[in-house]
Amino acid sequence: MNENDKSQRHAERMARKKAVIDEKIEAADIDRGIMLVLTGNGKGKSSSAFGMLGRALGHGMQVGVAQFIKNRSDTGEEAFFRQQPGVQWHVLGDGFTWDTQNLAQDIATAKRGWAVARDLLQDPSLGLVVLDELTYPLAYGWLEMEEVLADLAARPAMQHVVITGRAAPQALCDAADTVTELRDVKHAFRAGVRAQKGVDL
Repeated sequence: MNENDKSQRHAERMARKKAVIDEKIEAADIDRGIMLVLTGNGKGKSSSAFGMLGRALGHGMQVGVAQFIKNRSDTGEEAFFRQQPGVQWHVLGDGFTWDTQNLAQDIATAKRGWAVARDLLQDPSLGLVVLDELTYPLAYGWLEMEEVLADLAARPAMQHVVITGRAAPQALCDAADTVTELRDVKHAFRAGVRAQKGVDL
């Protein structure tokens, strides 16, 4: 097959592909807020959510962040996004359960955190809300799934929500519009490399 034939076949193949994609784009005619769940054991769930945060800000949207497990305020994403206009940022956790070792405290902290998150979900000025590591208090039973799902469903019609964390409960995934599972193939931490600024922090 000569180069002209290869080019012609490629052009025909891409034309067929474009027709299929254009048809799908044309059929997608609904505008509404969507709920995304980013779960799995792989690295990058929160990073992906904060990438969407930057995208929303780029479109002039106001955004809110509620972090449910983290109790540190020295991460690169917080240092950057807190400086941006239109960002509400809430660090609501006491650290991981192996840090606190106090079930009653963890439950109380999660409930206080959800009260803050509910306020974000009721704010029609926010175009995007990130609920970072919400899956943990749900999976551990510290928050009532029915209450959380009801609050998520009652949010403003055009508000988007991104939820991150491992082991997302099935009920949460069922309620979501988009679910992505990140798979852990290899991680530097298992080779003894500590968390690095700009990559992990």
